[in-house]
Amino acid sequence: MADTRTMAQLLQAPTEGYEDAILIPEIVANNFELKHGLINLVQNKQFFGHDKEDPHAHIRYFNKITSTMRVPNVPIATIKLMLFPFSIEGAARIWLEKEPPRSIQTWDDLVSKFINQFFPPSKTTNLRNEITRFQQRFDESFYEAWDRFNDLLRACPHHGFSELHQLDTFYNALNINDQDSLNSAAGGNFLDKMPRECLKIIESKSKVRQTRAKVLVTFGPLFDCRPLEQRFVQQLVLPEDFVVVDVFEIANEYT
Repeated sequence: MADTRTMAQLLQAPTEGYEDAILIPEIVANNFELKHGLINLVQNKQFFGHDKEDPHAHIRYFNKITSTMRVPNVPIATIKLMLFPFSIEGAARIWLEKEPPRSIQTWDDLVSKFINQFFPPSKTTNLRNEITRFQQRFDESFYEAWDRFNDLLRACPHHGFSELHQLDTFYNALNINDQDSLNSAAGGNFLDKMPRECLKIIESKSKVRQTRAKVLVTFGPLFDCRPLEQRFVQQLVLPEDFVVVDVFEIANEYT
């Protein structure tokens, strides 16, 4: 059959192909709609797709928010599919809009594509290397080192390292003083303990956060009559936990 459309009709922009990438299953519940309060809640912490953003953390937060909602005859997975587009913006929204229409049919599909897009294999490799090469920093407390090590593990939840490997890596990354402290707490060689016992010892030690006041000792000059604080403000900015001590001022108190 011949095409009977006019030139004007043929030149019009197509109206097909505007379906969303996410296919929402049919909802049997009557008069169901997303509450504005729930939409606002996920929009308060949107994912933009920046390099330093963690897509795993976004999914965990999103799951936590949606777990508070229960609607008769509406599966939670359907609610997640409807709500997720409101939780992303910027590069993340552009990514979703470029996905083929109706290509995401389940919540697992969406999570898999989202994680693979914003947590590529190269990022996994880099984080695994950081975990393997972890070392306690100079002047880093035991608590700070353990906290930083766990941050790396949380940033790559699919790292694949066993608990045994994690504990061994952390122990060997510590300075000699902290290793000796763990050995003492274990009543011998720390690594002779079972992994469960080792973890308990580490967690117990990490809860003891010793606050060490850092002291900066100065020597004059004697001819500078300005208050001590004013003399240092112009020279450097000190952390809040530093205590400035001038030995000449202390000596003057006893003369």
